[in-house]
Parts: sequence; C-alpha cells; structure tokens
Amino acid sequence: MHARTRDRIWQILRLAMAAAVVAAVVSQLALTVDIALDAGRDVTTTVANFFSFFTILSNVSAAIVLAVAGVHGLRHPARTDGRPLAVALASVTTYMVITGIVYNLLLRGIELAPGTTVPWSNEVLHVVAPLFLALDLFLGPRRRALAWRALWAIVAFPIVWVVYTMVRGTLVTNPVTGDPFWYPYPFLNPNNPALQPPGYAGVAVYVVGIAVGILFVGAAVVFLGRRRAQRPAGASDSSGSSSGSSAGSAAG
Repeated sequence: MHARTRDRIWQILRLAMAAAVVAAVVSQLALTVDIALDAGRDVTTTVANFFSFFTILSNVSAAIVLAVAGVHGLRHPARTDGRPLAVALASVTTYMVITGIVYNLLLRGIELAPGTTVPWSNEVLHVVAPLFLALDLFLGPRRRALAWRALWAIVAFPIVWVVYTMVRGTLVTNPVTGDPFWYPYPFLNPNNPALQPPGYAGVAVYVVGIAVGILFVGAAVVFLGRRRAQRPAGASDSSGSSSGSSAGSAAG
C-alpha cells in the first residue's frame, strides 16, 4: 500500500475515533442527567461533577486533538504536524494511556449502581480510546519530534486538575449521598476509610504514584516520538528540510 494512502486511512481512523469518543461522552452524559432529573438532584452540580472526572476531560481533549490532527493530515498530506499540535498529541496520548492504566488497575472492580453507566460508552472511554492513542503513537503519520522540555507542557494539566479537584472537593455537596464533599475518585477522597495511610496522607501517596506514572508515560511518549522522527542521514522530509535539522531542533 502506498505511504500516502496509509496516511490518509489513518487520518480517517483518527476522525472516526474522535466521533466515537464524542458519542460515548454524550451518551453517558445524557444518562447521568436523566438519572439526576428523575432523582430530583441538582443538574448543574451533576454536569459540573461529570466534567470534573479526569477520564472525561482526557477523552474530550483527545477527541478534539484527534479531530484537528485528522483534518490537518487530510488537508496537508505532505506537511509534518506543527509543534502545538505535536505537543497536544503527546499530551492526550499520555493522559489516555494513564486513564486506561488507572481505570483497569484501580477502578474496574468498583461496583456501581445498576443502570448508572452505559456499558459500551464505558469501554470506549476506558479501553478502546486509550488503546487507539497508544497505537497512534506508533502508527500515526508524521508525528513530530519534541524537545524534552515538552514534558512540562504534558504534566501541566494533571497538576492543575489535581489542585482543582482537591479544592473543589471540599466545596461541593455530594448530590447522591448528601455528604459535604465530593471527589471524582475514591483514592482522592481523604474521607475514604479504605485509604492507607488515612486522610490526606493516603491521597498524597496515590497522587505521587500517579504523578510518577504520568512523568514516565510522558517521557516514553516523547522518546518514541523522537525515535520515530529520526531519518537516515541526509534524507529530507516532504517539506524539504533535512531530518538532521529536525532532530537538532528537537534536542533542546
């Protein structure tokens, strides 16, 4: 198969994955809102809580970035991704891989009330989409080499999200239980009696562990992107610049 044809197929797959993620998010949101309305709960708080989950934010971000990358790739088949798009792809790849790992290792066994989740949506958001982003790292066309300092951009959002979550958690009344706090995940809830050590110390253990995981995955994403961007000495990409200059610009 011609390289240009393979690239085009992958860009279409990116767009299809973005559409599937949007459909999964909308489907789960609609069910969540319907349940809240039937139970007489505050819908505004319910929606705000829904979009406070790292899984949801990561999937929405991934859908946007995949759609932009897919359209860009179809419109400019001979052009390497620009740095902002490359950083965005590296970031959402990291977040989605972490989402898949954390959910399947820490959260899959947690029982939820029957009828509160859309099964196919749950699998798309926690398994299918993370796997696709991982594959995109290896198969996505023209992923640009990034400088190691791009790791700062990758870790910025998770840091902001953790701070937001811990501050907001003490200000929100749980619309389901009535508790004077709400956290999206049990391991971030300092009131969770299962935490060891208890309280914020237990939360800190998980936060540090996940932070290390994000740094590790982010570094792997940058490393693999740099390796994929390497070309034989003297070879030129489609824009006419040599791979040596591309690798040099990424080394900073």
